[in-house]
Amino acid sequence: MRIFISSVRKGLEEERDALPGLIRAVGHTPVLFEDFSAQTTPSRQACLAALDSADVCVFLLGPSYGHVFPETGQSATHDEWVAAKTAGKPRWVYRKLGVTFEDAQQDFARTVEAYATGGFRDSFHNTTELMTKIVAKVKEVESERSPLSFSPLTQPVSLRWSLDQAGVDVDTSLPLLELQVLPVGFPGYSARELDELGTSLADRIRRAGVVKSSVALTSSSSREHAIVGISVARPRAFDAPQHGELVEVRLHKSGQVSLRATLPRDNMGSILDHDALSQQVASLLRFNGALDLIQNERIVVAIGVSNPKMTQVDRFNPHQSRTRADLSAYARSFTLQTEPDESTSLAALDTGAEEVAGILSRALIKQHPSGS
Repeated sequence: MRIFISSVRKGLEEERDALPGLIRAVGHTPVLFEDFSAQTTPSRQACLAALDSADVCVFLLGPSYGHVFPETGQSATHDEWVAAKTAGKPRWVYRKLGVTFEDAQQDFARTVEAYATGGFRDSFHNTTELMTKIVAKVKEVESERSPLSFSPLTQPVSLRWSLDQAGVDVDTSLPLLELQVLPVGFPGYSARELDELGTSLADRIRRAGVVKSSVALTSSSSREHAIVGISVARPRAFDAPQHGELVEVRLHKSGQVSLRATLPRDNMGSILDHDALSQQVASLLRFNGALDLIQNERIVVAIGVSNPKMTQVDRFNPHQSRTRADLSAYARSFTLQTEPDESTSLAALDTGAEEVAGILSRALIKQHPSGS
């Protein structure tokens, strides 16, 4: 198991120096900033790449927030926290007691401690206590089960879909994948809360690291929802295969978060490839979690596809377009939309994203005339 260690060094020197040897002693591999500081890649990029290779991320919160990168407005540790959430990495957070936190670090600590799943949180007074707790956590994780759980719904839920609406900066005939996440038992936002969250929505999308800084975002709002549209990339060639891309994030007054994205496509049309669809849905689930909009422990998740007649169940090859496709689905009307009958734990937006995505993808493709 590769264990990434994230923290500011100032105020945590002893802890950072002690942890690598401890992790090796219990049979695992430590990964930390000092191992990458001599590379030609800027340290922030190198650390994020190293984090991507890790199985677990350990975050040590000490008194200092650290250097703020102008491109994100956040410290390295804060960037790594967001990247770990977006990637669905298990996160262990340890807060040092008996020290005074800077204001920015105190705000960051509140953000970390408020997140309901995917992260284990504890505290320590000194290096010896921290090492003891990390050894215990390693042993626990080596034998623990996934936090993902399912429970039948006691009453139907009402989801708001946008399957009949065009996407921002997208061909109106292009099918769109739509992911819905609704917190169970959430009373909804007040007008003030929705306005405040709508104002921060574009920044949340940027911080999640999924949308490049060069991509244009367009915000709009109403009494019922806040929307951020995301411009899609233009293909280099008209017949070049394209991966699915996020095109819209919508926050509803009810607390529901809706994400819309194009499907993988080539010159023969949009493709429902089970593997590609499952990966895309898992990425959207983790991105949803990284937005930090939903905190309720139980959620309902569903997916659908607009204009399904323009899709085919087939294999997607990112390197070569198909030369023929099954167009039989064009001749009949049908819907592609999963109907939730159970809730799941918030881990669906984190460590359980792949499992939930597989379930949803199989259910959706079975509804397609050529998918059974």
